[in-house]
Amino acid sequence: MHPVVHDSEHIKGVRTVATIELVKGLIVVAAGLGFFSFRHHRDIWGVAESFLEFFHVNPYRHYVGVFINLVSRLSDIRLWKIAVVASVYAILRFVEAYGLWYALPWAEWMAFISGAVYIPFEVVDLIRKPTVFRAAILVVNALVVLYMLHLRIQAAEKRHAAHKHAESTSET
Repeated sequence: MHPVVHDSEHIKGVRTVATIELVKGLIVVAAGLGFFSFRHHRDIWGVAESFLEFFHVNPYRHYVGVFINLVSRLSDIRLWKIAVVASVYAILRFVEAYGLWYALPWAEWMAFISGAVYIPFEVVDLIRKPTVFRAAILVVNALVVLYMLHLRIQAAEKRHAAHKHAESTSET
């Protein structure tokens, strides 16, 4: 098998996507650690109020209440299930980031497939509750998916051209 040669634009592109995937994994790890830090607190409202006060967040915002209600209703078993799913997700993001950083073809396929899987859900979510944040997530994910597809098609075209060239030189 011939070594894959990539141009600097290809490397910059896949490393940008690798960085996005790494950040996604780190966010999930941080969120998971945050959930675990709350699991033994009986006074979840007191902890939340201290946290919100420290970050100067209005405790009466809708999303803050949703977060606090979610944390207060989590049982240890449910928390462990969430932790397992979050761990698998984070590991996949880290593996994908590693492969993309080194411009490995399997990682480009992985980024394409894993990104494409989320698009229908992101579209439904955006239609249900349109926000700029949801739209931005959909656009970034769609761009990553299209870019990875472009790279894989480009690689297939290069392999095909190299194969044709090898056939033409062996016939002469």
